[in-house]
Amino acid sequence: MNHHQIEKDIEHLEHVISHISAGDRIPLSYWRNRIESVSGAALVPAQASRVKRLKSALSALENRQKV
Repeated sequence: MNHHQIEKDIEHLEHVISHISAGDRIPLSYWRNRIESVSGAALVPAQASRVKRLKSALSALENRQKV
């Protein structure tokens, strides 16, 4: 994955994760897989930090879904 595609993917995920809920039509596992695919790429430190925040935000949603 090239740098520009990684950046676009992270930006998209940041937008989506900030607007979804545990009850959305697309399961949270789909978004977990998308985040994991980005995190497997060669990331610069700022991107790695953003992906870490995405993982945390998604984990919070997943935890709310379990309750």
